[in-house]
Amino acid sequence: MHRRRRTALVLSAAIATAAPFLTACGSDAHPGAAAVVGGQRITVAQLETRVNEVRQAQRSAVPDEQQYQQVLAATSSLTRDTLHNMVLDQVLHRAAQDAGISVTRKEIQQMRTGLAQQAGGSKALQNAWLQKYGIAPKRLDDNLRLQLEAQKLAQQLGTDTTQPAFWKALSKASQELHVDLNPRYGAWDVQKSSRVDAKTPWVREVTSSGTQATA
Repeated sequence: MHRRRRTALVLSAAIATAAPFLTACGSDAHPGAAAVVGGQRITVAQLETRVNEVRQAQRSAVPDEQQYQQVLAATSSLTRDTLHNMVLDQVLHRAAQDAGISVTRKEIQQMRTGLAQQAGGSKALQNAWLQKYGIAPKRLDDNLRLQLEAQKLAQQLGTDTTQPAFWKALSKASQELHVDLNPRYGAWDVQKSSRVDAKTPWVREVTSSGTQATA
């Protein structure tokens, strides 16, 4: 299995079992906010834009109306899952920054090239990420940057993304950022660095080597 092909799923394969520490924000405190992370608002409008990007890409990829309705049914939790990813992205980026980790544009392009070769081309790669992980094509490079950050963080810790040391670093970052989730989208578990009941398939299939399985 190719190392690059596993790195697309590196964030939530081994959520810790510690008791949850939940935070939530009410609309009165943060009107128009889906979440507040590090004092910065993720607005409902921003969240809707990200969801619409995925829906538009799905519509283009699945022109048949009946099949598209099946896609909608299979991704009915897209809004909540998208918000979870938007928050987790910032948590992971903060953990990487705390560890002095950076990712270059060249590294992202190298990863993308390798993945595209295995997927059968750039378009096939975009469709795979869209269909399996709910990542819109225009967000693919951002996603790959995060995968590289996670991989480097795990390597620096001398562990992999399934182990408590990795998740402890993310938990610390969650605490530093004071993640504040609007209750309409659930609640954020700081210890697990995850929205309660969140399901994010793009961060699951990880092995102890930190390599990615074929999508």
